[in-house]
Amino acid sequence: MKKIFCFIFCCFFLVGSFAQEALKSIEEEYFDFLSLTGTTNRSYLNYRTLSDSVWKINDENHLWKDNKLSTEFNLFEPKQKKENYFLDGLNQNIKLKLYGPEWFNSYNTKSPFGQNDGALWQGRGYNTSFSTGIRLEAFGFSATLKPQFSFTQNKFFEIMKSNRQNEYGYFWGTIDAPQRFGNDSLFVYDWGDSEIRYTWKKITFGFGTESIWLGPSYLNPIIHSNHAASYPKFDAGLKRTQLIIPGLNWNLGEIEARMWIGKLSESDFFDNDAKNNHNQIVGYTFSYSPSFLKGFTLGLNKVCLSRWDDPNHLKYINPFYKQNTVKDENGNAAVYGEDQKASIMASWLFEKVGLEIYGEIGIDDFLSDGLALYGYARYPFHTMIYTVGLKKSLDISEKKDLYGLINFEWNHTEMSQDYQMWGGQNFGFHHQIIQGYTNKGQWLGSGIGYGGNSQYFSFTLFHKKGSAKIYIARNNPDNNYIYQMCVYGNPNEISHKYFTGFKANFYTGIEGLYFLLPQLSINAGFMYNLVINPLYNPGASFVSTSGLTAHREYTYLHNFRFEFGVKYYF
Repeated sequence: MKKIFCFIFCCFFLVGSFAQEALKSIEEEYFDFLSLTGTTNRSYLNYRTLSDSVWKINDENHLWKDNKLSTEFNLFEPKQKKENYFLDGLNQNIKLKLYGPEWFNSYNTKSPFGQNDGALWQGRGYNTSFSTGIRLEAFGFSATLKPQFSFTQNKFFEIMKSNRQNEYGYFWGTIDAPQRFGNDSLFVYDWGDSEIRYTWKKITFGFGTESIWLGPSYLNPIIHSNHAASYPKFDAGLKRTQLIIPGLNWNLGEIEARMWIGKLSESDFFDNDAKNNHNQIVGYTFSYSPSFLKGFTLGLNKVCLSRWDDPNHLKYINPFYKQNTVKDENGNAAVYGEDQKASIMASWLFEKVGLEIYGEIGIDDFLSDGLALYGYARYPFHTMIYTVGLKKSLDISEKKDLYGLINFEWNHTEMSQDYQMWGGQNFGFHHQIIQGYTNKGQWLGSGIGYGGNSQYFSFTLFHKKGSAKIYIARNNPDNNYIYQMCVYGNPNEISHKYFTGFKANFYTGIEGLYFLLPQLSINAGFMYNLVINPLYNPGASFVSTSGLTAHREYTYLHNFRFEFGVKYYF
């Protein structure tokens, strides 16, 4: 077997000038760090999947050059390439890429914690996932199989009273986001980053389940991430490409345009109605990077959710569809509905100083006055949420090959203040699409959910044999739960009961990655997570001078999280 294995490797010609990596993988985050100084170039502006996360390496003498991060093999290379219009721009080699087996493990002592991990839900207790894959490319066609297998021990922890038919459902609002995924251990098979694709020059279309990451966010994208399980979808569009005026040869910059349509699924812990188990998602993204502002990118993202069995579902494919209330011929709310969300992102990369700053603003269902200008002038913050952040590379010691990376991100998804006069609202909820902005019970965008805020800071030290990270962060997962109680409640009673009732996570930890061999890495991490008011209960009470019962204490959970992973590179 060893002789056969060696023979196969000797027969292949290695191709190392490009790297194609999975979202949020060790390799992708390393190449993204290198892109801050131009050592690598991103192949995307705003929209990326595994197929789009291709990195051109400009300096083969980069820090981890001795580690076998990514290798493609030429299975076949024609002696003489055919030339015609349809083959122009196509690689006529037959190439193979193997995604080395990756095994991830974590353990939460008191409370669930984890995000941006695909179909894996990291509950209390032991959690693990395993992924490996293969990709074949020839004449513009590609086929990728990269599934994910996961297991969650799902030990008991106390949850709040469910607002749904299922006892494990969310505690308020209209949403399929279970607090706990039942009371048994979970075994999940997910197709992960698998697909079939055809690309000619920059035009591409494909069918599969590859996760989408939209926007520049490092931790909590507003519209789409790889936090939830994958779902089947078709996508088409234009990859990042230069915009040249024919004849005049004017370079106006670069553009990127993609659309996709997919099928979302309900979790097993929502309701007992089999007729509403699936929803349709339609998404569009368009981005532009002007030639006269080097490193600057502006992008627009839009998604629309509708019932999968809606007989008029094709109308939602129209990117300019803007109605946010669906009514029947009598003016009453229809059986079928929709939920639209949009965001505008901007990022600016300054390669000379290794700095990227970015921001994203999102709105839900637009304004109550539609797209009329006066509506935005009157109150432009209706349903508005935002994320801002920066990445900065540091030269610690060139002599010792030590380099640093600072990541900072601030995320705010709380309800706008005009809802203090109306009722509860959450960017992820919707009364017509009752599963909300989720797939199989997990959020499609921000991994911590919507209705709160988060602040994250990390410093990563890169060296020849790996990296080390230290981070500190906090978040409120859903402040809207308390805010919506204030709308119709007694102000004195509310302030005395809920003033200290906000749930919060404070967490800090360390992570380390080390290459034992050029083709074998291990990573480990430890985190302390202080959960304040895990059940939104403000703790002990006392009777105030006004005679009201006041709560001015907190309840706590001290969660410790351990993680360990192994990855092999072919």
